[in-house]
Amino acid sequence: MEYVRLGKSGLMVSRVAFGSMRLVNVSKEDDSAILIRKAYDSGINFFDTTRRIQDSEKILGDAIYDIKKNVILATTTTAFTGNDIRNELESSLMSLHCDSIDLYQYETDVFLPFPGFRDKIYDTLVALKNENKIKHIGIVTTNIDTAKKAVLSGLYETIQFPFSIVSSEAVIELVKMCDENDVGFIAMQPLCGGVVQNIPLAFGFLHQYENVIPLWGVQNKNELEQILYFNEHPPVVDEKFLQDVEKERMFFN
Repeated sequence: MEYVRLGKSGLMVSRVAFGSMRLVNVSKEDDSAILIRKAYDSGINFFDTTRRIQDSEKILGDAIYDIKKNVILATTTTAFTGNDIRNELESSLMSLHCDSIDLYQYETDVFLPFPGFRDKIYDTLVALKNENKIKHIGIVTTNIDTAKKAVLSGLYETIQFPFSIVSSEAVIELVKMCDENDVGFIAMQPLCGGVVQNIPLAFGFLHQYENVIPLWGVQNKNELEQILYFNEHPPVVDEKFLQDVEKERMFFN
């Protein structure tokens, strides 16, 4: 497993990240805890979840209870006030069985918290960081203008944004902007919510961007094994590969 620096957060994360949001959909046959431990045993150290799906957050926390010191945990909040953020964080800490969250992300589309705002969202995040209840601050958004503002503000250490083989040139520019500003880029929906079926092509496309950490949402053993396989055997980026990428992009765009 290869590990890379997640922007100015300085976190050394596996280039394959485990998205835990869909753990509630895992069948009893596959067993969420077994999937998580297999991912960990294969070298994955970066696990992302969200307070919005509380059951998944709890499933992840229970599964990594005895190894949590060896993994990097990320979760999100959508709270509207500083006080609500504190309450949500305490709930996340309890679910994840830990004293501190490695990467705490504010999930938003049109509103971007800044210091001094009346809602005290950003000020609270900084206070929680000073209290060592969170270690790094990031943004989750699907709005490209909000993402760009977050990058250029210098206030956020990471951006989580949809990025896949079918993403537009504007999103590729956002990826480059993050690299230039040393902001970690976490790619949500690397298969575009299931639209993209060609995993080797999707994996190879994202693997070209060394500053991008794809967040693979795993629901079964087969999916995890495919991701792990292509991590160990990345597709060769040759002329045919690039042609296939272009065909896929043109088909969806």
